[in-house]
Amino acid sequence: MTKVLEKNHIKSALQHGDGRNGGLPFNTKYFDGINLNRSAIERRVNTLAGRRSVKKEFQAAWLLKAISMIDLTTLAGDDTRGNVMRLCEKAKQPVRHDILEKLGMKDSGITTGAVCVYHSLIPYAKEALEGSGIPIAAVSTGFPAGKNSIEEKIAEIKRSVAAGASEIDIVISRDLVLESKWKELYEEIKLCREACGDAHMKTILATGEIPTYTKVAKASWVAMMAGSDFIKTSTGKESVNATLAVSLVMIRCIRDYYELTGVKVGYKPAGGIQKAKQALDYLILIKEELGNDWLTPELFRFGASSLLGDIERQLEHYVTGSYSAGFRHPMA
Repeated sequence: MTKVLEKNHIKSALQHGDGRNGGLPFNTKYFDGINLNRSAIERRVNTLAGRRSVKKEFQAAWLLKAISMIDLTTLAGDDTRGNVMRLCEKAKQPVRHDILEKLGMKDSGITTGAVCVYHSLIPYAKEALEGSGIPIAAVSTGFPAGKNSIEEKIAEIKRSVAAGASEIDIVISRDLVLESKWKELYEEIKLCREACGDAHMKTILATGEIPTYTKVAKASWVAMMAGSDFIKTSTGKESVNATLAVSLVMIRCIRDYYELTGVKVGYKPAGGIQKAKQALDYLILIKEELGNDWLTPELFRFGASSLLGDIERQLEHYVTGSYSAGFRHPMA
C-alpha cells in the first residue's frame, strides 16, 4: 500500500504543465537493486528477426513511419554551409515525388523528425528550414567527448538555444558512470536541463563506452530522474554505437520510469543504423516493449545519416520491383 501511495504522489506531482519530464529528486533507491543478465538480454533481442516479419505494403508503411522519426544528421569535421543546406532540403523532401505518388502519399507532407548539426551550423539550418516546422537539434556540451567544464557546457547549451535550436543533444561525463558517481552525474544533467529552458534535451550515454548493461540501466535512470526528455545511446563517434541489446535495457528503464511517474521519456538510438531492415527491428522492439504511444517523433528518433538513403531505395523497390543503384538515393 505504501508503494502504491508513493507512486500516486509522484504521478500527481509530475502530470501537469507541458507534459515534459520534470524529473525526480535524486534517490538511489530507484536503481540500487538493478543487476542485469547479459545473456538473457541478448537472447531476447536475438529472437526478433525470427518472430517478426513485415512485408510488402506493411513494410512500406513502417518505413515511411521510420522516415518521420529520423534526426537527419551531419556531424563531420568538413561540414559546410552547402552541406547543411542540402541536408535540410532532403529533410523537407525525404522521398522522391514519383515514389510518393506511386505509394499514394503525394500529399502526405512527410518530413524527417529533425535536422541535427553542430552549433556553428545552426544559422544555416535555421535559414534552410524556415517555415518547414522541422526542428533543429544541436549537439552540445563538448560533443563528442564531453570533457569540458560544466560552466562551458552550460554556456554552449545557452548559445545553441539562442541561435535557434529547439532540441539539444548533450553528452555526459562518462567517467562519472564508470566510477558510479551517480549524484554528480545527476547534478550535471540537471544543470544542463535547466540551461535548455524550453528546448527539449536528449541525453547521450555513449553506451559503447559503458562496460556493463547494469551501469547502462543505472545511467538511464539517473538521466531520467534529472529531467531528460530523451535518453540516447551514442554520439555516433564511438567504436560501438546503438545495438538492440542496449536498446532493450534503456527502453525497459523508460517503461519502469513511466510506470512510476506517468511521464513518457523518449528514446533515440544513434550510430551504425544504416539499413532499412535495422530500422524495422528497432520499431518492432519499441512496439513490443513500450507500445504504439512511443511510435511517434515526439518519443522516438533515429540518429542517422545514411539510413534515409536505404529506406528510399527499399521504397522504390516496392513500387517498381527493381533495386536501383545507391547513388540514386543520396542523403543530401
